[in-house]
Amino acid sequence: MAAGGRGLIRALHSSPCPAWKRAQSGANGRLKPEYDAVVIGAGHNGLVAAAYLQRLGVNTAVFERRHVIGGAAVTEEIIPGFKFSRASYLLSLLRPQIYTDLELKKHGLKLHLRDPYSFTPMLEEGTLSRLPRSLLLGTDMAANQKQISQFSRKDAQVGKAFPKYEEFMKRLVLAIDPLLDAAPVDTAAFRHGSLLQRLRALSTLKPLLKAGRTLGAQLPQYYEVLTAPISKVLDQWFESEPLKATLATDAVIGAMTSPHTPGSGYVLLHHVMGSLEGMQGAWSYVQGGMGALSDAIANSAATHGASIFTEKTVAKVQMNSEGRVQGVTLQDGDEVRSRVVLSCASPQVTFLELTPQEWLPGAFVKRISQLDTQSPVTKINVAVDRLPNFQAAPNAPGDKPQAHHQCSIHLNCEDTLLLHQAFEDAKGGLPSQKPMIELCIPSSLDPTLAPPGCHVVSLFTQYTPYTLAGGKVWDEQEKNTYADKVFDCIEAYAPGFKRSVLARDILTPPDLERIFGLPGGNIFHGAMSLDQLYFARPVPQHSDYRCPVQGLYLCGSGAHPGGGVMGAAGRNAAHVVLRDLKNM
Repeated sequence: MAAGGRGLIRALHSSPCPAWKRAQSGANGRLKPEYDAVVIGAGHNGLVAAAYLQRLGVNTAVFERRHVIGGAAVTEEIIPGFKFSRASYLLSLLRPQIYTDLELKKHGLKLHLRDPYSFTPMLEEGTLSRLPRSLLLGTDMAANQKQISQFSRKDAQVGKAFPKYEEFMKRLVLAIDPLLDAAPVDTAAFRHGSLLQRLRALSTLKPLLKAGRTLGAQLPQYYEVLTAPISKVLDQWFESEPLKATLATDAVIGAMTSPHTPGSGYVLLHHVMGSLEGMQGAWSYVQGGMGALSDAIANSAATHGASIFTEKTVAKVQMNSEGRVQGVTLQDGDEVRSRVVLSCASPQVTFLELTPQEWLPGAFVKRISQLDTQSPVTKINVAVDRLPNFQAAPNAPGDKPQAHHQCSIHLNCEDTLLLHQAFEDAKGGLPSQKPMIELCIPSSLDPTLAPPGCHVVSLFTQYTPYTLAGGKVWDEQEKNTYADKVFDCIEAYAPGFKRSVLARDILTPPDLERIFGLPGGNIFHGAMSLDQLYFARPVPQHSDYRCPVQGLYLCGSGAHPGGGVMGAAGRNAAHVVLRDLKNM
């Protein structure tokens, strides 16, 4: 069984040779000594920023250290014949403006929308006449209520708790949505800025005021959603543990938090605020894997003249004698001049490794070094020779995918106490004894990802600490021991799963950091806690994408509005850069 897959991995593209790749062999593929803008890192945010800048006439180059673009949104053939979304694996949060402005459909993006979208099987003793129960949720509210009624008639019918909850959350999403598409309020400008800067800062208050008007008299209840433990919020709405635990997974996924942690409600909101092709809250698989999304964005940028270079590592941000950015130095020694530099790398890499420390205030460096980047995530990519066969929903004859196979399948999620105990294990430096598992089978909707009859399985699991107790390290033995535990859990729900496994790729927090540049393995580039959001992302006084040195901007998930395959940070940063370039 391949644990790391080294030597077998190759990048894949959504077409034999996408437009951005073809451009590398033409004029745009020749490195020039100078550009208007340089983007460090071809993660999806960096590509979005480059696409917007280039479309508006800013000559832009993107430098990516890996052999493949996309950051965590990549497709890689870890196992011959099996194409994996190796890190990010679902799409929902991508801002609709980006989808439209960059003409991503025209540039090859194809989506497989999922409905139903959530499946939580129970570990129960079944009989010949009665299967173990499961909870299947989708867009059909009547069907949802029927499913919920298996566990609580009150949650399903009396007062229509679930439909009301859905409407309540949609209103909060509606209020927060405009805040995602602009820089946070510039508080420093109110205190120290010129009259013009203060007037501009006033305009940034509009989304906040609009949010307040949208929430109206219910603002206190919504404030509680953002600040309270999600378990407390869900307890006020429902009595059914399977329903509460299923909903709570969106509040803790990717976060080193428990459902009982104050503020966990915001992460839930972050995961339900997406919209695809006009469908609020929709989640989809990308045809060809997540790398196809990155290719589409890169194609849009390249079509307008952007230059995208792979295996070109930026070693240092160049400064002039006055403390202004003047370009970058590459690891191979090449120097590239530019008027501005945008970094899609994490705040830690950008400011603690790439930027000359003598130009950064000590207090700023200290705040960056203290950012919470704890991650609970181990991602396991699995090649199987048949579909998982769940006891709660046995496979159909011929092993054809059924509705639940396209869902996010939640295992060890029957009760919020299970999630909390998994978190408690990791707090002590131990991998969870019963990990929270989100199992997805993208090949159930996209057969191009695997050979006929076979499938790719994505396991997003937690909680696994970055640093293990007792001086242990994440060596191959520890990785395989944990993966075996995960597979044992799946086997309990879907007997025969372990026999179906052909190979696997195990990515612990240190692996996610090393391969994808995710600090601490954190998929959001830093915790999505209230003390690291909005005004305070990445740190207070520097949430507007600008940095303490002139000409350097942060455009990755470490900037507002945070992580997820959203593109908002890249788009917002590009607009800030465009305004500043006009004033240079």
